[in-house]
Amino acid sequence: MRRFLFSIVTALFLLAVTSTAQPAGRQTGRKRVAVVLSGGGAKGVAHIGVLKVLERAGIPVDIVTGTSMGSIVGGLYAVGYTATELDSIVRNQDWTFLLSDREDLSLARIEEREKQNTYFLWRGLSLRKKRDIADGGFIKGKNIDDLFDKLTAGYGDSIDFNHLPIPFACVATDIVDNSEHDFHSGRLAQAMRASMAIPGVFAPVRLGDKVLVDGGLRNNYPADLAREMGADIIIGVSVQGEPRTADDLGSAASILGQIVDVNCKNKYDDNLAISDLVFRVNTKGYSSASFSPTAIDTLIRRGEEEAMAHWDEILALRTRIGTIAERHAMTRPARPGLPQGRVKLERVEFVNMTASDEAYLRSKFGLREGDSINVSQADLVTTTMRMDLFYKDATSRVVPTSEGNARMVFTAGSKKTVQAGLGIRFDTEEMAALQLNADIPMRTRIPTDLDLTLRLGKRSMLRANLFLHPRRINRLNLSLAARRCEVDVYAKGDKDYNLTYYHYTAELAPFYINVRNLSLSAGLRWDHFHYSDVLVDHHVNNVDERVTNDHYFNYFVRATYNSENNWYFPSRGAKFRGEYCFRTDDFAHLGDRNGLSDVSASWRMNFPLSSRFTLQGAAYGRLLFGGGLPTLYNNVVGGEWHSHYIEQQMPFPGTGHIERAQPHFVALQLKGQQRMGTNNYLIVRAALAAESPDFSGLLHHGTIFGTEVSYYYNTPFGPLGATVGYSTKTRKPNVFINLGYVF
Repeated sequence: MRRFLFSIVTALFLLAVTSTAQPAGRQTGRKRVAVVLSGGGAKGVAHIGVLKVLERAGIPVDIVTGTSMGSIVGGLYAVGYTATELDSIVRNQDWTFLLSDREDLSLARIEEREKQNTYFLWRGLSLRKKRDIADGGFIKGKNIDDLFDKLTAGYGDSIDFNHLPIPFACVATDIVDNSEHDFHSGRLAQAMRASMAIPGVFAPVRLGDKVLVDGGLRNNYPADLAREMGADIIIGVSVQGEPRTADDLGSAASILGQIVDVNCKNKYDDNLAISDLVFRVNTKGYSSASFSPTAIDTLIRRGEEEAMAHWDEILALRTRIGTIAERHAMTRPARPGLPQGRVKLERVEFVNMTASDEAYLRSKFGLREGDSINVSQADLVTTTMRMDLFYKDATSRVVPTSEGNARMVFTAGSKKTVQAGLGIRFDTEEMAALQLNADIPMRTRIPTDLDLTLRLGKRSMLRANLFLHPRRINRLNLSLAARRCEVDVYAKGDKDYNLTYYHYTAELAPFYINVRNLSLSAGLRWDHFHYSDVLVDHHVNNVDERVTNDHYFNYFVRATYNSENNWYFPSRGAKFRGEYCFRTDDFAHLGDRNGLSDVSASWRMNFPLSSRFTLQGAAYGRLLFGGGLPTLYNNVVGGEWHSHYIEQQMPFPGTGHIERAQPHFVALQLKGQQRMGTNNYLIVRAALAAESPDFSGLLHHGTIFGTEVSYYYNTPFGPLGATVGYSTKTRKPNVFINLGYVF
């Protein structure tokens, strides 16, 4: 009897184990269903529309395979994202930023944000003889890598993709031997990244002796992979366009696209033949680079429309699958995500990093095992690794461990030997200008970098900044600069005088705090002016008597705050800059008088009244207290930007040239900004200002008024636009044209 009972129990146990080990679909006796998603770049977002309809119809999904964009959508679907969540993800991304190697400006310091909005070309370079094998594409892909790591949190380690909530596989191409590489295991984010690495555009993914690029070159629609994984039913989505004719191949882009499409035909027809239902989405009018909000909306809608056009076939296929408890079968698995808020650090790992840099980061951010920190701090650490420590490909991963705890992994890699920038601009005031920047890390125990800037134009400049980062927040800054300036100064719309002079400066700021949106500094500055030419048209206020070669010693305190979401066309946030400077020529006096007190401030705040219209209020001014005012310290107004031609310049609508102003000047400005489409802006400004020789007379000398209308198009090379305005300061209309970032 005991032997009989033991046999029964053993049989039941083996039956349970066998049942548990069976893949999804086998447990219910129904057929296993695979969804196959093709490559196609931006056109692949149409997959999301198809997935929405499949969910609506109650089609169970047991296997997902994909290539390129299909691997991204498919990989995220396999870890638990629903089609609706994927829709939200692709719509809420800044694709211009993702498809670049630019830093996340929301995490960068103010000075770094200014650089990235000054130079249209901004790249890390390595001048060492040893070649960096991580390169190989115009875009290294660090931003898209960061996104994939965040979206696949919980699957950051090497795993078997068959153990995902939905078994998954994707395809890449090994260009060493032009072979197909199928990912069934590894790091999920890395597999997705390799599958979409368009050759020459994105750097390839190197895995051992393999160099992996876009899988579309070998298998753009991997239905055969799904069949190998045990699929009984294959539902496919193809976003491949219609074949081009000879008449269609009339441009370089169309020819390049044809070459890619022809290569992507490999295995394509054979894989279509083994599919049970294929949705061929109409992507006409869009390319693999169509990531605009309008394109994404249209492509997702077309995917949904294509699937709905086959609704009857979907329902027939559902019957054929043998679905039991249809709605229950479509219950999506829960996906692990990043811990929220503060977590306890079980371990902090630094990979490929020097010991001194690791010690610096641990000290700066307080990274100690057992401490509780905010998980968002990982992004700040990564930004510091890239900007302050010059690691080219620095990444971070937050790996959830036990409940409420996490493991942080910071991977450094190779260092840049220089961060280089190139800026080019044209405007109707200065004509053409060129600016070069090189930020060079020094091999010192305390993180130190030398920042060099060369500007060529009517205002030539050579500047060197030395930054030391000895503590968590405070930095030390030493700056040396030599400028050659040629400036036309106007009075009431007529040219008053022209100055050509050399300006040499040395500035030491032992107190320099720069944390994201806030910058504070204090120190000592030396100025020396050498005038080479003075041309006076109207001989007003004896300007020639005030133009003398001289030097000045200035004490300063400076504060800057900037939380705006866009450097040139903000729609939210605020910006403030204030400075107090005590100007002397012997550390205490200016001539035979006490030193000159110079107080300046500007503040503006943005109020988004709709998704496209922003109202901005601003107040600014400069007050000079004391006598013996040197010519080049006097107030001037004009143009659209602060400190554009000379440091004390204040903008004023409708005034294009630099206009002389009284020692006390304050202004209020209102701006309306309407965004049209994605990158077009219509801007209206109006301002009231008061000026006076003394502070007490500000309210008794009347006001001046200025207004202007601008149109700008935000290009990759900087804003392109024109401004038309009028002010009572000049009593003349003004036209200004600008192309390029401002410097």
